[in-house]
Formats: sequence, structure tokens, C-alpha cells
Amino acid sequence: MTYRGWLARAVKRFEECGIEEAEADAWLLLAHGAGINRLYYSLNGGEEISEEKLRVLEELAVKRCAHIPVQRLTGEAWFMGYSFYVNDHVLVPRQDTEVLAEYVLSVLAEKQGKRDPGESGRPLRLLDLCTGSGCILLSILKETTGISGTGTDISPKALAVARENAIRLGVEASFLQSDLWERIEGAYDVIVSNPPYIARKVIRGLAPEVREHEPMLALDGGEDGLDFYRKIVGQAAEHLKDDGTLSVEIGYDQGEAVADLMGKNGFTKVQVIPDLAGLDRVVAGKRRG
Repeated sequence: MTYRGWLARAVKRFEECGIEEAEADAWLLLAHGAGINRLYYSLNGGEEISEEKLRVLEELAVKRCAHIPVQRLTGEAWFMGYSFYVNDHVLVPRQDTEVLAEYVLSVLAEKQGKRDPGESGRPLRLLDLCTGSGCILLSILKETTGISGTGTDISPKALAVARENAIRLGVEASFLQSDLWERIEGAYDVIVSNPPYIARKVIRGLAPEVREHEPMLALDGGEDGLDFYRKIVGQAAEHLKDDGTLSVEIGYDQGEAVADLMGKNGFTKVQVIPDLAGLDRVVAGKRRG
């Protein structure tokens, strides 16, 4: 079996198994399992695969046909152009969430531009609730300077992944085990969160890649999916500086409800921001100064 032959066969198998990104996933598993890159493949695609590598590749293909996400099999996911380590204890970072990270970057840049000269030596403070893999916090810190970042999560195993990613990216950040606001002290310039927001009754209908292989702790948002927003929005003002910003990721049908929560809790300039598909993805508002 050659590399080229294995790739073609894997694509066909994945299509038959109902894998949507069959070609992309087949390539990722080939590159990971065989330890090759595109250049090597283009030059040596007709080369015979060793028995050892073929055994590894076949095991990966069987697992992918069982709808185990490709990121779970490779231990790697990309977010904001950076490679993140992932395992069973954290959500796989998704491209839709980049809308949230990009928005926070724009807010931080605006705040830095408006600062008085005397404040330039003090870093802006950023808090990431439910940090998971740390992809939001760490990519923001990687993209900017003058920011002090803290990530919190209820799961110590998730925090271990976030710390590993901070080392991997060469980013300095603080991490704290906390059930939302339980151990949060002080005030922040910006608070960001991608909390669990799937309504409990909807979880059973999700794709098997999500339903069976994502940590339930990171999915279940309660009966209506809004439990975490009520807790986050309800106490966020206590941990935000005057004119501080709260921004959260939401489900496509939760924009109005979460925006209403912010308005009722005293936030101003509340806005709902769509993703690239035009679906509601982020709700943000400012603490009334």
C-alpha cells in the first residue's frame, strides 16, 4: 500500500461512513500517523508504507469511522492560526469562536488607544471564564501586548491542558480553578467567555463527534441553555472596571435572550455580532461607568 493509495482509500471509506470533511480528515490522519508533510507526499506519494506505519494508519481510520473527531486522534487543533493541544477534557476549538477572539482583540486595541499616558505602564486585565484549552485567552495574548491574562475553569484537567498550551505557545498567563465567580477577585478591563450553552434536550441530537466525544461539562447549558449566561451576566459588573466590556459566545438562536439579560443587568451598548455564516455568535456589552 502506497501513501497515495492509502489516502484515496481512506477518503472513500470516510465518505461511506458519513464523514463530511472526508478528504481533509484523511490527509490529517495520514500526515499524523505516517509523520509526513505535503512536500514529502508530493515527492514520494508512490512510496510503499511500512507495516508499522500502515498498522497505525488503519487504527486511526477505524476510529475516525467511529466518528471520533480527527482532533482527538491527532491531539491537535488550530485556532487563530495557532496549534493547540487538545484531549478528552476540553472542547475542540472551533473556527466560529474566532469571531469572539477577534472582537476582544478590537476592544483591547480601542481601550489601549484611549488610555491616559500615565496609565501606559499598567497592563489591561483580561479574564477568560470557562477557558478550557485556553485557545481564546492565549491566542489573544499571542496577538497583542500590554495585557495581563487570567483563565479560569472548574475542571483541573482542563486547566492542565491550558497550561500546556501556554508553554507550547510561549505565552505568559495565569490560571485559576474556579466555579465561575467563586474565586475571582479584583476588577478587569475585559471579561470573555465561551460557556456551555447547549440546551439539555438538544444534546442528544448533536452529531456523534460532539455528543459522544466532547466533555459534557463543557456542553450542558441547562434546560434552556442559558444557565451560565444568567450566572455570568448577573455578577459580571462586580468584576468589571468602569466602562469594562463583557463578551460571550452564544448559540445561533440565543442572541436576543442574552442581549436582554445584559440590558436588564445594567449593561450598555449591547450588541449581537454574527459569524461568517451570518448567524448570531457573540453578545457584548459595556459596564455602565
